[in-house]
Amino acid sequence: MLKLYTAIWRASAGRQIFLIVLSLAVAALAAVPLEFQRDIINHLTSTNVGIERLVLLGLGMMGVILLSLALKWVLGYRAGTLGEDLIRLIRQRLLWRSTDLNASGETVRKGAMSTAISAEAEELGKFAGGAFSDPVVQIGTLISVIGYISSTQPGLGMIAFSMIVPQIVIVLMSQRKVNVFVAERVRVLRQATDTLTTDDLKAAEHDINAMFDDIYETRRRMFLWKLSAKFLLSVINGAGTVGVLMLGGWLVLQGRTDVGTVVAATSGLSRIQGPTSFLIAFYRQVSANRIKYELMLELFGPDPSRYRRMHKP
Repeated sequence: MLKLYTAIWRASAGRQIFLIVLSLAVAALAAVPLEFQRDIINHLTSTNVGIERLVLLGLGMMGVILLSLALKWVLGYRAGTLGEDLIRLIRQRLLWRSTDLNASGETVRKGAMSTAISAEAEELGKFAGGAFSDPVVQIGTLISVIGYISSTQPGLGMIAFSMIVPQIVIVLMSQRKVNVFVAERVRVLRQATDTLTTDDLKAAEHDINAMFDDIYETRRRMFLWKLSAKFLLSVINGAGTVGVLMLGGWLVLQGRTDVGTVVAATSGLSRIQGPTSFLIAFYRQVSANRIKYELMLELFGPDPSRYRRMHKP
């Protein structure tokens, strides 16, 4: 993983720093709408209700939402264009490697190189565009929202926090197995595409079909692990929502908190489920792209240092 992130940083350090700053700004605003929501609900349930105060709170909440959406738009655009630039850069490096091999009379793995240029480069480049900013904005959102819930009602904050830990454990355990399947699938696919470039396809048809069967079986087992992990994660999210509603309702009945706090905590729980799911998917993506990056380096031969640097000359 360190090699992958080092290569990405060398290729786009300045632009990544700008994206990280934007991500921190988005994360800082994540919990602000929850405070407006809490104030609006408590204002409606109070005896002294004024329409002017309600309108001001609504306008303030809408202003924060618009600012957050504008920052996310800029963040998405800059991360997307950076990813496309890196896709182009990776394809250029692979093309130069193929040209050098051809000029020196060495064998070019046409099938594997075609797969790397068309599919693997795109997946790796897209990931690189948000490799730093995506986790920053999601982790920052988790910290912001959980911190807000804990500051208003520590018990509800503990429930929100306790949902994250078991999900991390489940993902770490399941992803190790999925990584094996990812590497196996890429290798088999490359072997199949290399075989497709042979002159006598009729003779190789049986072997190629066997490789397609291997790819299917690998994906089938991968689905079993990923969907089982997703089921357990959904159970944890459901249990957390029920827990917040039950504890929050009990605290309201005891007069130890207000309705607005419980509603804000429930909304906050929904807000952290998104970042948690994203970070889980992102971790899987990091693991898969780390393997793909290492496999791509194999195409550059025993001395990939000439091509490994992803920054433009």
